[in-house]
Amino acid sequence: MRPARSVDAYIESLPKEAQSRLREMRTTIKEAAPNAVESISYGMPFYSFRGESGIGARLCYFGLLRSGEKIAFYTRPMFLEVHKDEVKPYLTAKSALQFPLDRPIPVQLIKKLVRTGLKRLKAGKDARD
Repeated sequence: MRPARSVDAYIESLPKEAQSRLREMRTTIKEAAPNAVESISYGMPFYSFRGESGIGARLCYFGLLRSGEKIAFYTRPMFLEVHKDEVKPYLTAKSALQFPLDRPIPVQLIKKLVRTGLKRLKAGKDARD
């Protein structure tokens, strides 16, 4: 299977039962970061700070895990650290959260994480951690 060339194509290529949750994740990120540039990177939806390239401009990624049972949300560890108590139930790696498809996506938490990332990037804080 060829990698998707757009976020719409990415979502449409996945099982129907996951598509509404993926759209919800996309909407949540776009509401929190309306000026972030959306693209595909590493085969999944990616959002960059003001469309800048490079590791320091990475805001977040999301995607359906291969098992098809969870959505993963990836962001910089330093953005997660600010909300460490809130992310603890979802944290599966240094920079990854996972949300089961059969449970609500914590929309407010995702918005907080994205906004935290934006604040740090706007302030010129190094996001390479």
